[in-house]
Amino acid sequence: MSRELRLRIISGIVLAAIVLAATWYGGLAFELLSVLIALLIYYEWSTISGLHERDSQGNALGWLGIVAIAVMTVMEVPAYSVGALLLFMALTAVLVAIRGKSWWLPAGILYAGLTAIALAEIRDDNLVGLVVMLFVFATVWATDIFAYFIGRALGGPKLAPRISPGKTWSGAIGGAVAAVIAGTGVAWSFFPGTGLRVVCVALLLSVCSQAGDLFESFVKRRFGVKDSSHLIPGHGGVMDRVDGLIFACFAAFLLAIVLSLATDGETVSLGGVLLGV
Repeated sequence: MSRELRLRIISGIVLAAIVLAATWYGGLAFELLSVLIALLIYYEWSTISGLHERDSQGNALGWLGIVAIAVMTVMEVPAYSVGALLLFMALTAVLVAIRGKSWWLPAGILYAGLTAIALAEIRDDNLVGLVVMLFVFATVWATDIFAYFIGRALGGPKLAPRISPGKTWSGAIGGAVAAVIAGTGVAWSFFPGTGLRVVCVALLLSVCSQAGDLFESFVKRRFGVKDSSHLIPGHGGVMDRVDGLIFACFAAFLLAIVLSLATDGETVSLGGVLLGV
């Protein structure tokens, strides 16, 4: 076994242990993990896009926004977190429009800020939140793993050759099928009475996970970088590891909000709305 592969395995085990432990404990532990991921994502985003060099003032405002969102998230005031997200996106958008700078600035605030909010709100602080978070992990990880191995085994037409030449339609379909099986298995293990909504949600999250992977590949190709950073030994950067998870969490969070509008004002968790429990 090469030194690089050994380092990659060790890093992966450590990361998985930290993420699963924080997910299990929930509360402050998971909120801190969520905001840490968001802060690191914004760091990588601003570095890749060159915001810290080309627009230092705008980037400072972006950092202020991400920190504000992080504080509101840890304080468990989601309305203020969303408010801070919208406020700083609007401020930076106006700044960009006036000064003719990069639109990657407000986009970075959205990408990183919504990550913290979505993760924290999906996990919540109850059993349903734990199950939903495990459900999301299962769909994303199954998608990644099986898309890779099935794509390599079967080959065939490329999914998006200009963005990510290695991805195939066979891998995408295989990953989606595996995600439905894994996600449904997790949900039904805890809540056997849940209906087919779980299957549909798992499929949607798998598709969004793959879209997130392609989006990050597009960003890196756009700026000519191989990895988002070198923060994780043997793995590259945080964005490299959570690209699919980010879009899956966005989809889960927004879908839960939409579905909650049909609850007639009942007080239920977003996770409960998402899985129909």
